[in-house]
Amino acid sequence: MKLIKSFKALRPMKGKENDVIAPPYDVLNSSEAREMAKNKPFSFLHVSKPEIDLDPEIEFNDPLVYEKGKENLEDLINKKVLIQDDKECLYVYEILLNGISQTGVGCVASVEAYEKNIIKKHEYTKPIKEDDRVNNIIKLNAQTGPVLLAYKNNNKISKFLNQVKNEPPTYDVVAHDNSNHKIWILEDNKRIGEILNEINSMDSLFIADGHHRSAAALRVKKELSKKNPNHIGDENYNYFLAVAFPHSEMTILDYNRIIKGLNGHTTDTLLSNIEKKFSLKKHEIEFKPKNINTFGMYLDNNWYELTTNQENINSIDPVKSLDVSILHDLIIEPLLGITDERTDPKIDFVGGARGLKELENRVDNDGFNIAFALFPTPIESLINVADANKVMPPKSTWFEPKLLDGLLSHLIN
Repeated sequence: MKLIKSFKALRPMKGKENDVIAPPYDVLNSSEAREMAKNKPFSFLHVSKPEIDLDPEIEFNDPLVYEKGKENLEDLINKKVLIQDDKECLYVYEILLNGISQTGVGCVASVEAYEKNIIKKHEYTKPIKEDDRVNNIIKLNAQTGPVLLAYKNNNKISKFLNQVKNEPPTYDVVAHDNSNHKIWILEDNKRIGEILNEINSMDSLFIADGHHRSAAALRVKKELSKKNPNHIGDENYNYFLAVAFPHSEMTILDYNRIIKGLNGHTTDTLLSNIEKKFSLKKHEIEFKPKNINTFGMYLDNNWYELTTNQENINSIDPVKSLDVSILHDLIIEPLLGITDERTDPKIDFVGGARGLKELENRVDNDGFNIAFALFPTPIESLINVADANKVMPPKSTWFEPKLLDGLLSHLIN
């Protein structure tokens, strides 16, 4: 089955890329986005988070927000800030951060392959976030945030991509986090065919980041195909925007948890119950885990180191052995009363790029009572879970650096 194909990207006019680029929609809240886009009329945040151009009292999923996003995207196209390629291309995408490089293939991926679990997921989605992406895609008639895909290392593809990188890139920009993003447009049909042949011969691809975007793409495909009496299966809405990287080049950071309330426990009773399953050590300063099966916990202005007792680790099951599962099964559900982390409003998630100080800040100043810092999930664990056709707990992985919004978009009609 065809897993990916080339496409006609909507992208910045050369020279406008620095005015357009923006962080992914889901790493900023509305007030942060509003501040970042100030005095930047061409920032893609006006498309990906259009609530910044409306009254702050308006909710992010109000119909007015999606209408404003459509208006803003059309404005960028009409002003030729964004242009569409005339022919289908692939896009070689390199990210450099702290001296580490990862190079992938910008493409569109098959919704059918995703539906058949050949493009494999490792997380469930949150309904409210999935609904938001569906509404966004349908109103814009475009997918504007690429899904991050992983493929198992392939030397031929790496060789092809490195050959392309000998040429000057079309885009070379530095993002808000000092990551350097370069894109080469690959128009040569022979080279495109070689890369497509390698990837489309693979047994599977893996969704690393972008589960809500890919799930939304499936729902959009179903909706638009029903409305199209001439549907044949090769329309643009049958594919979703993606960049695919070799798995060994990808970096996963910790994805941490903050929780409101202690489920009737006092600090002392909670610590006493935790000590039944973990060894507990108090720290004078913040504690960042250095190994799997070890956790940091921030409670009542104190940091603790939690190390899981070996008899409580299920090393056979690829899901149950994950740190996120251990934390859920031994503390979050039995002690803090949260059964479904996807839907329970008492829990929130903080990406590791924000640091442990952000956990302290949310507990000290934002109505949360306890925070947990985790060791990053290894990429091999993600592949093992997906290959077993199982699903990780929500928010198990935080990939860094993130792909930028605005450099590549996919028009679906």
